[in-house]
Amino acid sequence: MSKNYKQLSLEQRYQIECLIKAGFSQKKIAEQLNVHASTISRELKRNITKRGKTAGEYMALNAQRKTNIRHLEKPKYEVFISKMKLTISSYIKNERWSPELISNSS
Repeated sequence: MSKNYKQLSLEQRYQIECLIKAGFSQKKIAEQLNVHASTISRELKRNITKRGKTAGEYMALNAQRKTNIRHLEKPKYEVFISKMKLTISSYIKNERWSPELISNSS
């Protein structure tokens, strides 16, 4: 089992899909992919279809698409650049805005 956490790749997701269809248990799938069993469990919980024609199935391409969407929607770290510092300083000194008001104004 891998000790460092890494995202599953599309290739690994296809392997999961094939191994599920072949009747492998979650534990055996984890061993085949060299990941922790909980990684497979979480992957299946997140990505097994809940409705429609494919309800109850794991589809690798859909799982990858959902992962990509989650990553795009995840809050991003913003660098506090000089221009921001000047703007905030101006708001505090000239406009007499509070830090709370500035943080809520974006």
